[in-house]
Amino acid sequence: MRPVSSTSMGFLCIIFLLLVSSGARGDNSESAYEVLQEYDFPIGLLPKGVLGYTIDRTTGKFSVYLEDTCSFSIESYDLKYKPTITGVITKGKISDLSGISVKVLILWLNIVEVTRQGGELRLSVGIASADFPVSSFAERPTCGCGFDCFTATANNLRFTPNVLSSSS
Repeated sequence: MRPVSSTSMGFLCIIFLLLVSSGARGDNSESAYEVLQEYDFPIGLLPKGVLGYTIDRTTGKFSVYLEDTCSFSIESYDLKYKPTITGVITKGKISDLSGISVKVLILWLNIVEVTRQGGELRLSVGIASADFPVSSFAERPTCGCGFDCFTATANNLRFTPNVLSSSS
């Protein structure tokens, strides 16, 4: 029997690690929005256009991937999502959240935790928190216009009338 070289052993270790880590990620047959619902959160916590995600079902650690930075306003709040959002999710709680910020007065503050308490969602920036009805997040916001894309689109339209002239 031939001894196994260190190069072959290293290659086998890499293959093994890839197989083990792919099991932790899941097969992503569910969308990120469906995973949110499994943990008792509404789909509207994430904007439209999620490209993919990873989740370790044993620890709850996750990453969500967007194509680019996503910003929009909801009510009187400006929100900004980075292209990668990370955290730890458990039933009714998202902690160690990174990648989502809210503008308060002139400062951008990171939303670090989201908890669900009955029909309310509590979004925390660490030093302060705000409660919102879960129903406010029933639909996914759109980057650039949030939940009010029709009004945003209508406000950005420019009307250029056709000028008719007659030559007699």
